[in-house]
Amino acid sequence: QVQLVESGGGLVQAGGSLRLSCAASGRTFSSYIMGWFRQAPGKEREFVTAISWSGGITSTADPVKGRFTISRDNAKNTVYLQMNSLKPEDTAVYYCAAGPRLTTSQGGYGYWGQGTQVTVSS
Repeated sequence: QVQLVESGGGLVQAGGSLRLSCAASGRTFSSYIMGWFRQAPGKEREFVTAISWSGGITSTADPVKGRFTISRDNAKNTVYLQMNSLKPEDTAVYYCAAGPRLTTSQGGYGYWGQGTQVTVSS
């Protein structure tokens, strides 16, 4: 069982940066793939990025590639999403998720946080 709590969301101007954190409970955090998804108003939830258990492999969606970076600290049971050069279209609720394999599919993640709002003003 893994419980996930996101933090770090907020309001930022276009071009700015935010760092989201996702704190996980449970002693098996390091064995899970961790991912970030987002859901904008009126849109489907979409994959953003994911990271392997060791941190050595990542997968990132094209719209955020080169701007967003995922990382994890297994000693702190925390995964991070560094978001730079933010755009108004990045506005969404951001969710972290945990699962057994690295995939871009929501169905591959069995544990989800409640989400944190990110709003980018133009």
